[in-house]
Amino acid sequence: MAFVDTVRDELGVESVCRELQIAPSTYYAAKKRENDPSQRALRDEELKKEIQRVYDENRQVYGARKIWHQLRREGIEVARCTVERLMRVLGLAGVVRGGKVRTTI
Repeated sequence: MAFVDTVRDELGVESVCRELQIAPSTYYAAKKRENDPSQRALRDEELKKEIQRVYDENRQVYGARKIWHQLRREGIEVARCTVERLMRVLGLAGVVRGGKVRTTI
């Protein structure tokens, strides 16, 4: 966005966006909400609290799949990959049961 701002007077927004292969509406939308968080960022903050709550309620052993199932049972619509991504951001991991299987000695 900073690049487009620097050359917009001499080249125009539309021509720069065409070369960068982005829609001009994308530039204007980003410019409009320059300091506001995106919809995804707002939703992520909401979901982080819910994921942390479910993780703590279940003795910190649930992995992404079980947390995803629990959230869906509670009526919170969220994709499993989103739960996985946010758990990585929060540094949460489910318990891995069992050990390595040794087949040869």
